[in-house]
Amino acid sequence: MLGEHHYRVHTDWTGDRGAGTTGYRDYDRLATLRVPGKPDLLASSDKPFRGDPTRWNPEDMLLAALSECHLLSYLHACVGAGVVVVGYEDDATAVMTEDGKNGGAFTEAVLRPRVTVAEPSMIEAARAAHQQAHEWCFIASSVNFPVRVEPQITDVRAGWPA
Repeated sequence: MLGEHHYRVHTDWTGDRGAGTTGYRDYDRLATLRVPGKPDLLASSDKPFRGDPTRWNPEDMLLAALSECHLLSYLHACVGAGVVVVGYEDDATAVMTEDGKNGGAFTEAVLRPRVTVAEPSMIEAARAAHQQAHEWCFIASSVNFPVRVEPQITDVRAGWPA
């Protein structure tokens, strides 16, 4: 299906301690993100930026979006390649560098999916499907920093590592 897809989120800042933003240390970085029909997501800034480390921050969410988008694109690519995936997990990392002017940018993300396929004969096609998935991933195509994929593939009989 071609076309535009529209998304909506309602962000509610819940960090007013009673004095608003009278000073940098006078408010909390707490927010609740809402999308109709989905559970609320409790959010904050990252701990180094005076945030609550028990809540999701924008940096976590960006990396999670990259990881999940690759997963979903990969599963689709595997179906087309005749690869039966029976297990998938990813330990993704990213680097964000501050610029010294109250800003910064991500400089890279690395996805490290560990994929288990049903048969040893599927391993090479499973490895190749990562490239197709990377090209299809809407999120990776939207960011201005490199997203590397370093997969490990094994079959259900071989176990880890492969």
